[in-house]
Amino acid sequence: MKLKVLNLVCSQSELGMIPAGKTLINTINAHSFNVAQKDEAFAEALCKGDYLIPDGASIVKACRWLKAKSQPKERIAGWDLFEFEMSHLNSKMKECKNEKMKKGKVMFLGSSEKVLSLICERAAVDYPNLEIVTYSPPYKPEFSEEDNRAMIQAINDADPDLLWIGMTAPKQEKWTYQHWNELDIHCHCGTIGAVFDFYAGTVKRAPLWWQNHSLEWLYRLLIEPRRMWRRYIIGNTKFLYYIFKELIS
Repeated sequence: MKLKVLNLVCSQSELGMIPAGKTLINTINAHSFNVAQKDEAFAEALCKGDYLIPDGASIVKACRWLKAKSQPKERIAGWDLFEFEMSHLNSKMKECKNEKMKKGKVMFLGSSEKVLSLICERAAVDYPNLEIVTYSPPYKPEFSEEDNRAMIQAINDADPDLLWIGMTAPKQEKWTYQHWNELDIHCHCGTIGAVFDFYAGTVKRAPLWWQNHSLEWLYRLLIEPRRMWRRYIIGNTKFLYYIFKELIS
């Protein structure tokens, strides 16, 4: 996968330009870019989705170095996408005069029952005009055909106005892309695994100062060094290698 040729959303203001209807929105950061170099199915899922969000300052800077056709002006975190879509739908339903459409329906597919329960509790306060529907898939490396059918059926039965998939990358992107044509939906769908935990409060997001200075990755490394050192220390080195290789080619 070549970063130079990817079509990225270039600023947060462009989120409002994404048209209504069935739309697949993925995110990309240095880690997912590294994984996509070895995982062709993941690379295809990222490249062939409808929109790709640059969730990392490293992606923004690399696009400038490579003089890519897409030149993001800023990092757009998965959280930014989540807040925009949820607030937009909540406001839309608040203004809706049709009594049969008092609440918009948002579905969260992924994570544990505990996390989903916390999401429901918080969303009821933050977004009172939205009805939350959840589905927790089995926790396993690969889903069976029965698992897949159940998940697809749950989504189609819910017929949401907004769909969030949270099963961590690259699993969530590959699953959604693989079954995209089987999903009978007419809404935006975002693959935002980490946001489930951030919104539920089970994982603490970096304070605003760290976010504003593109140091969220360093905060996570300092908080969880044993779990994150390989991803950020080795991973960032790999990312620079891949970008340099693409630059000289």
